[in-house]
Amino acid sequence: MSSTTPLRTQSVIAKTRRTLLKAGGTLLISVLAPATTWAAQILAVRVWPASDYTRVTLENDSELKTSHFTVKDPERLVVDIEGLELNPTLKQLVAKIQANDPYIKQVRVGQNRPSVVRLVFDLKEEVTPQVFTLQPVGNYKHRLVFDLYPSNPPDPIASLIEKGEWHKDPEKDLPLAKIDPKPELKPEVHGSAVTPDHEKNPGKAPPMLRMITIALDPGHGGEDPGAIGRGGSREKDVVLAIAKRLKEKIEQQPNMRVMLTRDADYFVPLNVRVQKARNVQADLFMSIHADAFVESSARGSSVFVLSDKGASSTAARWLANKENAADLIGGVNIKGHDKQLASVLLDLSTTAQINDSLKLGKVVLNEIGGINRLHKGSVEQAGFAVLKAPDIPSILIETAFISNPEEEARLSDDGYQDKMADAIIKGIKKYFSKNPPLAKNKLA
Repeated sequence: MSSTTPLRTQSVIAKTRRTLLKAGGTLLISVLAPATTWAAQILAVRVWPASDYTRVTLENDSELKTSHFTVKDPERLVVDIEGLELNPTLKQLVAKIQANDPYIKQVRVGQNRPSVVRLVFDLKEEVTPQVFTLQPVGNYKHRLVFDLYPSNPPDPIASLIEKGEWHKDPEKDLPLAKIDPKPELKPEVHGSAVTPDHEKNPGKAPPMLRMITIALDPGHGGEDPGAIGRGGSREKDVVLAIAKRLKEKIEQQPNMRVMLTRDADYFVPLNVRVQKARNVQADLFMSIHADAFVESSARGSSVFVLSDKGASSTAARWLANKENAADLIGGVNIKGHDKQLASVLLDLSTTAQINDSLKLGKVVLNEIGGINRLHKGSVEQAGFAVLKAPDIPSILIETAFISNPEEEARLSDDGYQDKMADAIIKGIKKYFSKNPPLAKNKLA
């Protein structure tokens, strides 16, 4: 027996030798090793509060088994995690709950019984919890996720009205406002050439048109940082800053209003981004991103639209696949994912929507070309999941390459962000000057 064999193992083997059995000339040896229980280790805890929902993430070295239940008067969510011992990292969760969290008052953490840790979330209102696990992906190990959704979510338009970000005429759900098309541009109505009265009679004022609703979609967020530059800039932060600047400029227009798919650092699944735009009957959907590539020399801005015939280039296909993987990084509850909705969005994407998106993409790309080098001089197409609203012209703007040190610095610069927002709003106005929005049914 090797001198390096642990003493406890030597003892087990010696005991076994005394109980050897012979059967048919074959020596049978049965060794029963002592059972060892290994507790999972919590590696990190993160909290993502938002008006939509609050997410709590526990990152760990192995998949965890949980059970949970809610308690009323007062509202609480109780979670038991098996195979876990309380450690300092998990205790940090208590301090990570912010006073302004919309749904969590506080969290209590304790060792409920051997190998079982209990979390008790004291809640500010009734929630519908989703508790699920995520397999390792990217830089993440196993994750246990708690998504706390309000049981009575507010109407999206009512929420915007309450924030003062949505102006409605009390007599008409869609108020009227003027659009000032340039006289040299011939208006079209979604592909149908129409010569309005004011063009036939130059002295006549432009017609009154309904309010235009624009959905701005800052990419990534929360668990999904997007691309990260060498200087540490994160795509999710840069694009949110640009979207907020653009939002302010849109709201200064007398005939436009805007909705952000996210207004803070939290994750929004791709199909939910699309559904948010449809819920407010948006006229345009603009997803804002910052590109990245393995070679830091890549640079320039780009505009993409949906394709129903395959990607327009290998690079466009690669980018679409990367952006479509955002749900894996950000963390989608597969059991709660609306597969039927995703299928409908895929099946109903129309040629008309793509054609309108191309018109929008061309004018926006042209304006962006005035402030930054273009990565490619034409609008590209690929199967971006976030562009699949069947009834909304949709584009994805790659503002610059965050993987390029020079462009990373520009993306983090207030002046460049403002110029980018200016270029996009100019493109929006030129698009509508040639494509006045059609009348829609009143919002419910």
